[in-house]
Amino acid sequence: MADLNDNPFVQNEEKKPKPKVERKEGEPTAAFKGASWAALIIGLGAYLIGLFNAGMELNEKGYYFAVLIFGLYSAVSLQKAVRDKEEDIPVSGIYYGLSWVAMIIAIALVGIGLYNAGSIILSEKGFYAMAFVLSLFSAITIQKNIRDTQQARDRD
Repeated sequence: MADLNDNPFVQNEEKKPKPKVERKEGEPTAAFKGASWAALIIGLGAYLIGLFNAGMELNEKGYYFAVLIFGLYSAVSLQKAVRDKEEDIPVSGIYYGLSWVAMIIAIALVGIGLYNAGSIILSEKGFYAMAFVLSLFSAITIQKNIRDTQQARDRD
């Protein structure tokens, strides 16, 4: 008969506890970091799978893909510019303004493209819009997490 120590459901008092990783002050939790990455993977995955399966022309698919990449870049750039400005890190006015303009243009391009897309149904348009927004938000959150983690570790 198997020994009780072999049973995974019985707690063994002799097992050593896992070493606790100490989180620095100001550093996001591992759960928040994981949720941010999961949101990005889900948003990007849904958007790209939707594009792959869409019955639209290849040039339309390329348009929506380019707008996604542009949107992700502009979201991260805007987050960095806004945060730098809040922390009194020098940011040129042209870069700050261009970051806002790029973000607005990316959102407008996706909105205008979906509004004028006659080959896809309304629910599919909503799907693309939500996957796009989820991807942008998670990219901003990941950028924030990386920066917060770096700052927390640099303080020590």
